[in-house]
Amino acid sequence: MSVRPAWEVQEHEGSATTAWFDVRLAFTDGACVDVLAVVTHAGVSIEDVRAQPALSLDDLAALADWIEGPLFEACGDGPANAGEAEAGLRPRRARPAWPRGVEGRWLVSEEYRAAQEEGADPVLAVMCATGHSRRRSLRLISQARDAGFLTPRHARR
Repeated sequence: MSVRPAWEVQEHEGSATTAWFDVRLAFTDGACVDVLAVVTHAGVSIEDVRAQPALSLDDLAALADWIEGPLFEACGDGPANAGEAEAGLRPRRARPAWPRGVEGRWLVSEEYRAAQEEGADPVLAVMCATGHSRRRSLRLISQARDAGFLTPRHARR
């Protein structure tokens, strides 16, 4: 991953600074993502994204997590620095790694059943464990049901 300053603008006699950064992620399989990120006192935003091949919606949602650390380092505001709080930048929690396929479905079913036994909301438990949205978590639960790891939602007559 490379982060290069693109340009910087100081406003009001140097009291506020807005900086643009070119961020390039290159993967071993030849895929790459180019991002134009803007850093202001209010936070970080992504202004432009170009990816080859195109990013899925889940990957696009995780993009901020991928570039956050190197971007903070380039700004001189590492997550451990007190300057981060002054700049209004808060680190986001990265989505935990969650296995795909059969192993992921099995783990989803384990989280779901454990929450049921504790009397907690099983969908919320899966959301917390995977870091995914409610919609994506429901899809994972459905896949676990289809794989036979959870009982069917409705008994068919």
